[in-house]
Amino acid sequence: MPETDSYSPTPRTTPTRGRERASYDRALVHSILDEGYLCHLGFVRDGAPFVLPTLYARVGERLYLHGSTGQRPARAAASGGLPVCVTVTHVDGIVLAKSAFHHSMNYRSVVVHGTATPVTDPAERALGFDATVDQAVPGRAADCRPASRKESAATALLALDLAEVSAKVRTGGPNEDPADAGLPYWNGVLPVRTVYGPPLAVGDPRITGANWDTAGDAEAPAYLTAYARR
Repeated sequence: MPETDSYSPTPRTTPTRGRERASYDRALVHSILDEGYLCHLGFVRDGAPFVLPTLYARVGERLYLHGSTGQRPARAAASGGLPVCVTVTHVDGIVLAKSAFHHSMNYRSVVVHGTATPVTDPAERALGFDATVDQAVPGRAADCRPASRKESAATALLALDLAEVSAKVRTGGPNEDPADAGLPYWNGVLPVRTVYGPPLAVGDPRITGANWDTAGDAEAPAYLTAYARR
């Protein structure tokens, strides 16, 4: 079937509140996913809910979820797949109203439902590993040592198809009660943005944790000095 411009709503992707903020537009979903690299992976294991922060990458209509082979999701997915819910959220502003009740957030979010399955094909694993590196820092996968066979064996990669998907977006100012118009409280939006600083090379006294004493390269590559999220 030809790809459409929108995902099809399902009972799980139809919100019960704020339906006017929901969207199934494929381009919007992709843009929200592509701007991030950290998702929250929700699943149930042994009757208990878990939510784990997880690195991810989007390649076409598939998400790759990166983790350790010892983690619960990888172990659970190994036996036929794991039902999951993946969320990605960007906060764009804190919305301050005259009443506490009407305070809110401006945000863009995506929720994906489906079954995550282990990626075992070597070529797809290599693609997924490179994609998760480049999702965080575009261009980095070609500028570092690939994982060794031992490292690859210790790393889990799950695939989740983008089929049951929705986005939700809030923009604008506070929704005030007309009766509050005369109250003497400031109202408006406090914008939120993520700022990335200049790269710090190994040996810089402002960073810790390096397991060697030699300094890193004197000059950072251009993809780091010009780093900005899409």
